[in-house]
Amino acid sequence: MALDITLTVLFLIFLWQMEVWIREIRQKNRQCKAAVGYCQKHHKLLLVAGGPWGGRNWRRRFNMPAHISGDVNIDIRASAIVGHPNGVVANVVKLPFPDKTFGAAFASHLLEHLPDAAQAKAALVELERVADVVCIAYPSRQSIVAWIITDHRLWVWQKGNMVYLQQRRKTEKPNKIEHHELISTEGSL
Repeated sequence: MALDITLTVLFLIFLWQMEVWIREIRQKNRQCKAAVGYCQKHHKLLLVAGGPWGGRNWRRRFNMPAHISGDVNIDIRASAIVGHPNGVVANVVKLPFPDKTFGAAFASHLLEHLPDAAQAKAALVELERVADVVCIAYPSRQSIVAWIITDHRLWVWQKGNMVYLQQRRKTEKPNKIEHHELISTEGSL
């Protein structure tokens, strides 16, 4: 009886996490589609912040990029952009591009890895400097995986054009940042 209850609870947790994961993927795909659509409509380049491979060598071995490859991809690690024809090793808070070079910047699962909210805000400001619009994707607070990844230092969430940044494992109020250059796809949720 106890084993049946335990297995049922574990199965329900698994189903819940699958649903969270599917919502994250859909949110990331909507933001990506919005960035690509903006660039196509305005005949400008797409910047992807965070290499298409992430830092995972196994992704490259199985040809499974973490997200799309942009016209230009930046990452702080050279291994994340190996093989990209326009990969640039750069820190997202100091990008080597002139103002408004890109139509859109797509930052997928990047901000939560920065050391603190000030760095994440600086990254958003820098992305807005080099691109007309910025699209972001981030892990859900409901994701167990997001909770256990030690490299996640911030919680990030967006409502409309407002981005919220909160240091993990702290009880302080989140920093609220209004960015008019962000694309929100909330209406399509």
